[in-house]
Amino acid sequence: MDAARVLVTAGAAGIGLAVAERFQAAGAKVIVCDIDAGALETVPPELKVVQCDVADTDQVAGLFEKVRQDMGGLDVLINNAGIGGGQAAIEDITDAAWQRTLDVNLSGMFYCLRAAVPGMKAQGSGAVINIATASVRTGLPGRMPYVASKQGVMGLTHNAARELGPDNIRCNAILPGLVDNARGRNLVAERAKDRGISAAEVEDDYLRYVSMRCWIDPAEVGDLAVFLASGQARHISGQFIAVDGHMEWES
Repeated sequence: MDAARVLVTAGAAGIGLAVAERFQAAGAKVIVCDIDAGALETVPPELKVVQCDVADTDQVAGLFEKVRQDMGGLDVLINNAGIGGGQAAIEDITDAAWQRTLDVNLSGMFYCLRAAVPGMKAQGSGAVINIATASVRTGLPGRMPYVASKQGVMGLTHNAARELGPDNIRCNAILPGLVDNARGRNLVAERAKDRGISAAEVEDDYLRYVSMRCWIDPAEVGDLAVFLASGQARHISGQFIAVDGHMEWES
């Protein structure tokens, strides 16, 4: 992994930051982008940062120009940027909520993939890792924009792996489960408030559908990403790999 050039989108916090730190620890050169300027100010100084909304094609073009200037190219793209998309019954989902979720979670990944491919083709190698969710396998009532957009990521991954394989560019997706970070804990707290029960009760309800009864440390996603980008995984492509303790269902 030494000297590998890595870009992590939405890398200023949560899963993205954990992934970036794992690559940095493995000796890679890492740039993280994020839409949140305040969060970027808290990123460890050894990681280079760029502010970018991946749903904006002009900003993505600027991001990849910065990547070329600072690193001379890209070996690994971690497509991590995504939003929750709100919670609503299907009939109550607004046009704005639907469109923004697709713009960030699916189109944003495509824009970054499209920008990364020419350089990867020119050098004859590359690894793309898209962060999806275990919810694509279970379904998640009330979260239609999120799950639909992440199902789109699965199709993006599959088709990219097939199209780019002859150019020695691999594309895989990681499907995290219940992630033990601020976002995951906030989801539990919000559901507890909505149901008028304790956070512990909501946590128990979540975990009873996870075979291993576990939360997922964001660093576990980072470890898998580092492996998938490494030479040890040089013939692994088109795969959807869950880090979820075997999530059986969600309610």
